[in-house]
Amino acid sequence: MITGLLTAAYLLSALLFVLALRGLSKHETARNGNFYGIIGMAIALVATIAFGMSEGNWWLLLLLTFAAMLIGAAIGVWRAVTVEMTEMPQLIALLHSFVGLAAVLVGFNSFLAPQDVAADMHLVHLIEVFVGIFIGAVTLTGSIVAFLKLSAKMSSKPLRLPGKNWLNLGALVVITVLGVWFCTSESWLPLVLMTAISLAFGYHLVASIGGGDMPVVISMLNSYSGWAAAAAGFMLNNDLLIVTGALVGASGAFLSWIMCKGMNRSFVSVILGGFGSDGQLTTGEQDYGTYRETSAIEVAELLKSAKSVVITPGYGMAVAQAQYPVAEITRRLRDLGVNVRFGIHPVAGRLPGHMNVLLAEAKVPYDIVLELDEINDDFPDTDVVLVIGANDTVNPAAIDEPGSPIAGMPVLHVWEAGQVVVFKRSMNAGYAGVQNPLFFKENSAMLFGDAKERVEDILKAL
Repeated sequence: MITGLLTAAYLLSALLFVLALRGLSKHETARNGNFYGIIGMAIALVATIAFGMSEGNWWLLLLLTFAAMLIGAAIGVWRAVTVEMTEMPQLIALLHSFVGLAAVLVGFNSFLAPQDVAADMHLVHLIEVFVGIFIGAVTLTGSIVAFLKLSAKMSSKPLRLPGKNWLNLGALVVITVLGVWFCTSESWLPLVLMTAISLAFGYHLVASIGGGDMPVVISMLNSYSGWAAAAAGFMLNNDLLIVTGALVGASGAFLSWIMCKGMNRSFVSVILGGFGSDGQLTTGEQDYGTYRETSAIEVAELLKSAKSVVITPGYGMAVAQAQYPVAEITRRLRDLGVNVRFGIHPVAGRLPGHMNVLLAEAKVPYDIVLELDEINDDFPDTDVVLVIGANDTVNPAAIDEPGSPIAGMPVLHVWEAGQVVVFKRSMNAGYAGVQNPLFFKENSAMLFGDAKERVEDILKAL
């Protein structure tokens, strides 16, 4: 009876998680998606506490569970309330590390604690333990490195160790040998050695990827954390963890594929040869001519006379927290009869959907926020484009220069518009470390300074 109720509750939770993912696929239904996820997790927790407690010192386990939940909830609420939207990618990377740590701990517990496993399933259980700890360890250190890079506490440049790909391959070979040793001897030594190598492997894997590929890394780690949760579910014989982990793992992998497609890069090339810099040029100098500066007053006059305007935001808008004045200038221009829309690149920001979240936070209407493939054909008919804190995603070198590190990457064709105004703090290159010829085109003008301050200056001039 109790087992049946627990299974039914888990199935209901799994269904709600599927609805949550479906809801999160669109702006308009994202709130409902979050709500479904919260309800699903609440049902899972209550069912586990009510029906999943084993006999014995169940009251002590119940007390410890509530204590852990209170501590975790307090920390979660505190971080949710205090985190800035610009820090959301860092927070997500850190949360992924917790999932990896949990998988490692569950794996060692499943190995060390007595398990009620049938004789013919004993080898399968050992493989589950080994693979679960491996995935968890890689997710743990990889997510921590991603957090450090996104927080600027670690250089965004890729780590270039000699023969790095051979090091990765060698680590995988050694881990495979240790796996055979572990499954045949059931000794703790190969398990500990594998954990140490996996932790180093996860560190090196993400440290070797540059800042320009961080959006893909985040979605990749999201997938890893899902598979780590699924592995923990197999070790604990928990159907809900298996289903939930598989959902997260599959959705993260699909998102990684979308991100790679948006950068015209294969997933393998990102893992093996990520690019990125600290904003300094990493390619040879090329004379594109001179750039032209403009002022907020001139931009305001330009916008007043425009009939159509497209705004293409990037991470610079997030850093400056300029989404609110950008939303205000959008409302002001629309009141003047100007057709204002937004063009969002798939990898704008440091997280898939980063720009969309910022604009939604500032109450920008969903229907004027368009993806790259929806807006690119409209640039020739656009009077003015405001490039706010974007760089590589609007770089024509991706099309015009076959030797560029970003060659072939789909970009927003903003240079095809009548006039382009680029908001930047300086002439530094983007994360890919390549110069942007857009800055030197005849129909482009640079508006230097903090994006939020410059947009506010334009609002005053309007």
